[in-house]
Amino acid sequence: MQTQENHSTIEPNAPAVDVEAAKPVRRFSYRDIWLIAYPILLSSLVEQLIGMTDTAFLGRVGEVELGASALGGIFFIAVFMLILGFCVGAQILMGRRNGEGNYKDIGVVFYHSLGFLTLLSVLLLVLTKLFAPMLLRVLISSDAVFEASVVYLDWRMWGVFFSMVACLFRAFYVATTQTSVLKFNSAVMVAANILFNYLLIFGHWGFPKMGIAGAAIASALASLCSMLFFWVYTRYKVDYTKYALHVLPRFKFRLLGKMLSVSLWMMVQNFLSLTTWFLFFVVIEHLGTRELAVTNVIRTISSFTYMSLLAFASTASTLTSNLIGAGQSSSVRPMIWRSIRLSCFLLIPVWAFIALFPEWVLGVFTNDAAIVAEGVAPLRMLGVSYFFQIPGLIYFQSVSGTGNTRTALSIEIISLFLYCLFIYVAVWEMRGNLTVAWASEVVYAAPMMIFSVLYLRFGNWRKKQL
Repeated sequence: MQTQENHSTIEPNAPAVDVEAAKPVRRFSYRDIWLIAYPILLSSLVEQLIGMTDTAFLGRVGEVELGASALGGIFFIAVFMLILGFCVGAQILMGRRNGEGNYKDIGVVFYHSLGFLTLLSVLLLVLTKLFAPMLLRVLISSDAVFEASVVYLDWRMWGVFFSMVACLFRAFYVATTQTSVLKFNSAVMVAANILFNYLLIFGHWGFPKMGIAGAAIASALASLCSMLFFWVYTRYKVDYTKYALHVLPRFKFRLLGKMLSVSLWMMVQNFLSLTTWFLFFVVIEHLGTRELAVTNVIRTISSFTYMSLLAFASTASTLTSNLIGAGQSSSVRPMIWRSIRLSCFLLIPVWAFIALFPEWVLGVFTNDAAIVAEGVAPLRMLGVSYFFQIPGLIYFQSVSGTGNTRTALSIEIISLFLYCLFIYVAVWEMRGNLTVAWASEVVYAAPMMIFSVLYLRFGNWRKKQL
């Protein structure tokens, strides 16, 4: 196996063979894409109810708790992005093996990933416990928000092990295009989160009233339920012998090194992306507690639509990997455009509704009239950014799906640099309002879209070997 972008696996003395010409052209129609994306989409929407549930509960506790849960939650997600990045890399590899028909190698990738992620999760837990309070103290100006954020993060980090296993199972099912299970798993996860939030935040049915700590514990327990569901479903509903999930493979450091050559760049990319997102919230926190509370509500609404978009982007990524593995790279770009059109068909009407009735949408998550009034203009600005985010994210995830994750990281770094520069100048230095701050989503998505389109149009990605 090779990891260099410009190398071919054809032997020097072998006769030239047009692999794609020897196979019938494989097309993923709108229906094919929808059947794969729909369960991911539904599961993503359902999972967003977790964040919405936390916001809705804590929005009735107080502004400090609402803002602190945003900062603590984003910090956790930024750390978890290292795990998610590795899982995305594993998903790309498993998708390529699925396209090639090398199904038993999928199990080998799965268990090597599980071993590495277990060690990584332990390391992240220890480092977060040791250094997160010091970092948060430097970044957060409000003593009350700082203390509540530390409490939230202390409890939330214990769920990292459950989230890690569930994330790897999700990568397996997306890579093998068996996505129908995701919607059921998400339903279990959300039901558990709502129940535990109700019991632990307010102390119902004899449970202690824990406030923001209860929200963090509820999220961790919901991840535990998600992990257990995936394990039971795989054990009884999946032909796990087909993918060699019934046996532990002999550990190979050389294989792990090759996996890291793909996953490492995804880990760095995801970590940088969420780190800058966390810094965005830190900048907003310096504008004021109310601005932070407004931003948390908008973040919840944004997560709902963003994860819907990410479902199509994830589908495009795994189909790109499968198509290249099957020797059908010429079908990649038409598939991407179908994914973009489906996303527009779904999301543009949603954002049109939000733009027409922003007060009603914001009022779902808070009963504070001042927060609702201040959130209208930035929420509409966020809607404008989706004209760039829809094609940008789908093309960008497809670049990752080719296996050229270093190229994807380069595109991400350029986009994040422009994003951070805008935030620093327009919000930090010039003290721009929330509408200006949320215009940063356009600044981030536009260059990502441009560079991803150019790479898939002119780049040398068709011969990438994994």
